[in-house]
Amino acid sequence: MDAQYKPFEIERDAQQFWDRNQCFKAVEDARREKFYCLSMFPYPSGKLHMGHVRNYTIGDVISRFQRMQGRNVMQPMGWDAFGMPAENAAIQNRVPPAKWTYDNIDYMRRQLKALGFAYDWSREFATCDSDYYRWEQWFFTKLLEKGLVYKKMSTVNWDPVDQTVLANEQVIDGCGWRSGAPVERKEIPLWFLKITDYAEELLADLDEVEWPEQVKTMQRNWIGKSRGVELTFDIKTAEAFDIKTAEGSEFKGGAAEPLSVYTTRPDTLLGVTYVAVAAGHPLAKAAAEGNAELAAFLEECSHGGTSEAELATMEKKGMPTGHVAVHPLTGREVPIFVANFVLMEYGTGAVMAVPGHDQRDWEFATRYGLPIEAVIADESGQAPDLSEGAYVDYGPLINSGEFDGLDFQAAFEAIAAKLESLGRGEVKTNFRLRDWGVARQRYWGAPIPVKYGPEGQTVPLTDDELPVALPMEVTVDASGSPLKKMPEFSELGDGWVRETDTFDTFMESSWYYARFCCADNPEAMLDERANYWLPVDLYIGGIEHAILHLLYARFFHKLMRDFGLVDSDEPFQQLLTQGMVIAETFYRTSENGAKEWFNPADVEVRRDDKGRPISAVLVADGQPVEMGGIEKMSKSKNNGVDPQAMIDRFGADTVRLFMMFAAPPEQSLEWSDSGVEGANRFLKRLWRLVGEHLDAGNPGALDVNALSDVQRELRRKTHETIRKASDDIGRRTTFNTAIAAVMELTNALARFDDTGPQGLAVAREAVEACVLLLAPITPHACHALWRELGHDEPAIDAAWPVLDESALARDSIELVVQVNGKLRARIEVAANADKAAIEALALAAENVQRHTEGKTIRKVIVVPGKLVNIVVG
Repeated sequence: MDAQYKPFEIERDAQQFWDRNQCFKAVEDARREKFYCLSMFPYPSGKLHMGHVRNYTIGDVISRFQRMQGRNVMQPMGWDAFGMPAENAAIQNRVPPAKWTYDNIDYMRRQLKALGFAYDWSREFATCDSDYYRWEQWFFTKLLEKGLVYKKMSTVNWDPVDQTVLANEQVIDGCGWRSGAPVERKEIPLWFLKITDYAEELLADLDEVEWPEQVKTMQRNWIGKSRGVELTFDIKTAEAFDIKTAEGSEFKGGAAEPLSVYTTRPDTLLGVTYVAVAAGHPLAKAAAEGNAELAAFLEECSHGGTSEAELATMEKKGMPTGHVAVHPLTGREVPIFVANFVLMEYGTGAVMAVPGHDQRDWEFATRYGLPIEAVIADESGQAPDLSEGAYVDYGPLINSGEFDGLDFQAAFEAIAAKLESLGRGEVKTNFRLRDWGVARQRYWGAPIPVKYGPEGQTVPLTDDELPVALPMEVTVDASGSPLKKMPEFSELGDGWVRETDTFDTFMESSWYYARFCCADNPEAMLDERANYWLPVDLYIGGIEHAILHLLYARFFHKLMRDFGLVDSDEPFQQLLTQGMVIAETFYRTSENGAKEWFNPADVEVRRDDKGRPISAVLVADGQPVEMGGIEKMSKSKNNGVDPQAMIDRFGADTVRLFMMFAAPPEQSLEWSDSGVEGANRFLKRLWRLVGEHLDAGNPGALDVNALSDVQRELRRKTHETIRKASDDIGRRTTFNTAIAAVMELTNALARFDDTGPQGLAVAREAVEACVLLLAPITPHACHALWRELGHDEPAIDAAWPVLDESALARDSIELVVQVNGKLRARIEVAANADKAAIEALALAAENVQRHTEGKTIRKVIVVPGKLVNIVVG
């Protein structure tokens, strides 16, 4: 074999072999156990980043490992291609979004192939392909017919620059996450899917999947099941109240419908001192008619925060409505305010305010001089001090009349029963989850398959009218969706018009995993092959998708199940959430305070004798730069490393090996140029080790009964490595420790100096184990090495090494000896030695005697196979 490790030739040859023989094409086979491994597909932004490389390398290693276990593996790849970034890039680069997207796909596909990922490319699709989204459109029409879709006016976060609806998570400090423009609260007609119909099942079925508990908790909290009481307050005009604004003007109002509120703390009902409603509540709107000051406040609220985190921290502001609410139990009249911390989207759009026991209510009451009363006792059984904030813990009731002394649960039941007997309330289970708004007012998305008639009809399109293909050669500017300005798209004749909103891109990513199972079927959304492959056995992606994407995919799967398209209840059986890729940051601060960030490749770091960074200079000018610490790779901090540059420099196997060796998958991976170089050195050493073994001659037939102690020790090391790597990759997914074990085995091989027939036979077993154990991680080099070792069968079809338990047997074992917990000696004992013999050997050790001389031995603890601890006093 060639003495030099030449990664570019090796990787080219391996990839050509895999392509020529369609090694990764997945075919259904009922006789074999399937394994569907899926990594969250990328947005085609232009080039891969290191987060992509890490995510996809993890999936590829697992896929290749499962294949070596004999499973029928499918690992597909596609593109999450719709969305606002393409429109923004189209505006910036003056090209149609379609061209920008497909050009990026072509480039990123080449990058993925260069990394040697074992994808079945015959299943590839982009979500902007009409062959894909036409089935999404078809399914939407079926959901509409079944009443699982509806359209209604809804108050949304509106980005006036991007001209689209934003989710709460896309509003950062009151501004759009991409445009940076102040977000407006706007009421528009939107399409919704009834995900709330599935809230209970979505919650319960979290117990059926093997997901990180952190992700399950996040989903449970988002679904937000709660048991509470829905009750009503009668409303009347506040003639007896002197409710004034800062300017002193009074408000008067007419009669109103009873006000409904939902609370999970009915035990605090007797502490209500005011009621607050959202700016969008009918009561607020009615009170603002003819009242310019209140109308102006409602307008101000329309620009306020929308996320719960913002509502908790924002300044609490409000104005009186001129109405009062009548307490359903006491008849007490309390003022009703419009408050900026109440939203129509949560609950009934109204809250009973108990400032003594809710911090948000306390802040509002303190600002406006409203009563703050204690109705829950503190730990001492006394009224809590409310001067600095609300008392939010549970406790026995006080100042609550007939309910005094009751604990939370007893008070809940008693107050709920009293309200129900009066016809003023009932126990109710609510969910925080809201129906999924799926319409977006943008161009680059799948058109919603609905048309509107001249007399206000809303009609889903028929099968023969699908797909509604998105026009591709379109000029996009910042003035909103061009679909609204294209009569050739929207006007159908006879007064009929087509919907110009497009689907939220979460729609496309909510079912792509299923379409991969039968992507070549032009006649149906899914076919029987979906039930062979689903559910996905392992899904890999970032924890940032733990809520919305995963929740919507679970919901979509249940919809498809209920329409008979799939048999399973959940889409993803096991979930692996990989950590971030992080790197050092460097910057200089300009005179105006702005920071200029420099890429780590352009900076020279000076370190102390222990390798710790002490200073850094910019290579270009030799001048100092500040070290900004370790952060996630990002464009904003200019600390990203181009995967392609690393591939071009070292080869794909080196990049893959470093990614898997630097950290366990769930932890953050710190980028290190020296670590990459170290991975490259190891591959060169492995290549050289195999070459030296082959040059030493042909091995004899391995006779396990005729081995010397040295030969037996190397064989034991080989099978210990097989055992560890099998467990680390197959069960624990800790690739770094598996790689470390193989590195130890190569070190043992390098020290092994026996070129006799049996010595070479034992070495051959160890060498082949190294190659096969690394084959999922560094597949190109192992493809070549396996062939050099004389195998006609390609490494991709080789089985995982088989553990020989008998090889692990030892005649003797080494035990650690401690005195009072401190290491004092190591002793060799017979593997079958009894406790008495082990104690005697431990006490006889020279260094042990030195530390026990003149002292009383109080106890000798023997941990079989591990250690002896001698306790002295």
